[in-house]
Amino acid sequence: MQVIQVQTHGGPEVLVPVDVPVPEPGEGEVRVALAATGVNFVDTYHRSGYYPVSLPFAPGSEGAGLVTGVGPGVDGVRVGDRVASVDLRGAYAEQAITAADRVVPLPDDISEETAAAVVLQGLTAHYLLFDSYPVRPDDVVLVHAAAGGMGLLITQIATKLGATVIGTVSTVEKEVLARQAGAAEVIRYSEQDVTSEVRRITEGAGVAAVYDGVGKDTFDASMASLRRRGTLVLYGAASGAVPPFDPQRLQHAGSIFLTRPTLGHHIAERAELETRAHDVFGWVSDGSLTVRIHDRYPLAEARRAHEDLQSRRTTGKLLLVP
Repeated sequence: MQVIQVQTHGGPEVLVPVDVPVPEPGEGEVRVALAATGVNFVDTYHRSGYYPVSLPFAPGSEGAGLVTGVGPGVDGVRVGDRVASVDLRGAYAEQAITAADRVVPLPDDISEETAAAVVLQGLTAHYLLFDSYPVRPDDVVLVHAAAGGMGLLITQIATKLGATVIGTVSTVEKEVLARQAGAAEVIRYSEQDVTSEVRRITEGAGVAAVYDGVGKDTFDASMASLRRRGTLVLYGAASGAVPPFDPQRLQHAGSIFLTRPTLGHHIAERAELETRAHDVFGWVSDGSLTVRIHDRYPLAEARRAHEDLQSRRTTGKLLLVP
């Protein structure tokens, strides 16, 4: 079978298609033939070595498809089941292995492509809005990169929960998408000062929370946009890591809170994974959560997918289709 392999850390050019034997599931594991694989920023961190991974390796953890093999000791998952997972080992492949308790079944009305496009980012948006800062009705929150795959989901769910969303985008076209997702106000950071606009929109008060997956380029503006005792939820670093800083800044900014969460800590228990997936798939099924797929790439074109993702020109989810 074909798999994308990283043999040395580097740029998108290190993503190389190779042929390998079909893996066999071990004790408590299942094998999934992937109909679609999600491309995520964390994959670029692994590829570049920013998050160290032993070489060689196949990137990717998110995908959906059919179970084609079941290892010993597996109950509740059968060959032929339609499933999705965010814990696949090397999802940039035609087939991949994961623990049986790390897959979730797909509702009949959700396609494998839709599931692959929403499961990781949907679960992430869920914990960000229900746990990292539990958004409340009438909260005003700031969502950076509101027209990206994560931003569109956060904006939709926050709005669904009764919050008012201020989104940041770079272009007029992205502003349209953010407003369609429910953003009440949109700041084009390429033309406007984010902090000044947030203060104007909120009549000087600031926002209850900032959901920031950009990192270095937005961190200062995020802190300065918060209300007294507001919360900065830093969940990614698309522009690079935030440099070390003096914690006294949190006091001077209004006794604000800073959290740097990760998905694994919020779906560690099977019950929590099932609850979040049930909610996300339910919202997709009832039409209250729209999943935007920006583009689909053949597996062998993973390099181009990474180039497009890191260009910050994309809006919505990128998928590899084996």
